Amino acid sequence: MITTAGSAATPGTIIHLRRLGYRVIATDIDATAPGLYLADECHLVPPGSSPEFVPELRGICAKENAVALIPLVDEELLAASELALEGLHVLLPRTEFIATCLDKYVLMRRLAEVGLPVPRTALAAEWAGSPEAPVVVKPRSGRGSRGVSVCASAEELGGLLTETGYATEDLIVQECVPGQEFTVSVVVWRDGEVQAVVPKEVVLKRGVTKFAVTRRNRRVDEVCRAVQEELQADGPFNVQLSLDADGEPRIFEINPRFSSTAPLTVAAGVDEIAGLLGQAVADGPRLRDEWREGVVMVRRWADEFIDEEKFSAYGISPAGSGPARECEAPVIAQAAR
Repeated sequence: MITTAGSAATPGTIIHLRRLGYRVIATDIDATAPGLYLADECHLVPPGSSPEFVPELRGICAKENAVALIPLVDEELLAASELALEGLHVLLPRTEFIATCLDKYVLMRRLAEVGLPVPRTALAAEWAGSPEAPVVVKPRSGRGSRGVSVCASAEELGGLLTETGYATEDLIVQECVPGQEFTVSVVVWRDGEVQAVVPKEVVLKRGVTKFAVTRRNRRVDEVCRAVQEELQADGPFNVQLSLDADGEPRIFEINPRFSSTAPLTVAAGVDEIAGLLGQAVADGPRLRDEWREGVVMVRRWADEFIDEEKFSAYGISPAGSGPARECEAPVIAQAAR
C-alpha cells in the first residue's frame, strides 16, 4: 500500500512498482488524487492527523492483504509507523528518528549536539537580533514550503512576527545559507548500513522540487552518512542542505521518508523504493552505491489512460470533489446555438 496518491511523484511510483510485478493499493484523502486511478485498488482515507486514520488504514491493509506500507506525507508518518508493531512492513525510519525530524527546532538542536553542520537556528521568541540577515522563518512543523518566508532585515523580521498567525514558539528563525541547495536520498534499512547516497542539486523548487540534477559532492556524501551514524534512522530519509560560502554543507531539514525526488534517484541507477521494499518483504539484495551523475529531472504533468470500466470500478469519482465546472450544460448549449 502506498499513501498520498496525489503528490507529484506518487503516480509514477505506483506505475513503476506495478511494472515490477507488485499489486499496489493507493490511498489519499482526496478523490481527485490521480494516483488513485493508476493502482490496482484504491481507498479514500481520513487525514493522517485524524484519530480515525490508523483504524481505517489497519482495516484497509487487512481487507487487501497488504504486506507492506509506504507512507509519503509527514502528517501520516508517526501514525502509520504504529502498524509496524502489528507485523506490517512499514518503509520508514525508526519512530524516534521520525519524531525528531518532524520538529525542525528539535532536529537542529540534535544535529548541532552531535557536531553536524547546521545553520544558526532559534525559536522566533528567542532570536536575538539579525546580524546574519537575511534569515528564513518557518513553522517548526510542516512541509512543502508552507508558511516559509525570507526576511532581509531586522525590521522585516519584526513585522512578519507581528503579523503572522503563528505563535512565536511555533516558528523558528534560521540563518539563510547562500549557496547551492541539495536534496539527498540516503538509502538505508534496518541493519543500519548506508547502501547509497544520491545528492541531487536543486535547479528549481516550487514547494516540491521541479528540476534537479544528480551531482557528486564528497562533503555532502560524508555529512549525510554521518546523519545515519549519529541518529540511527535505520530507514530511508531525505536530507535537505545548502552549501555555505566555503562550500561546506549545512543541513536545514530532514524528511524522514522517501523524497519526492525518488524517481530521479531511480533514473540515476538506485531504485531506492523498490529496492528497500524487496529487502523488507522478500530478503532481497542490497542496493549498490552506483549511479550516474548529470541526470536531470524535468517534472511535468503526464496523461495516463485507462478503460472506463476500470475507472468506474473504483467506486469513487473526482467529479464531485472539486469546485463547480466553469461552464454548466445550459451555457454550452447556448453557445452551440
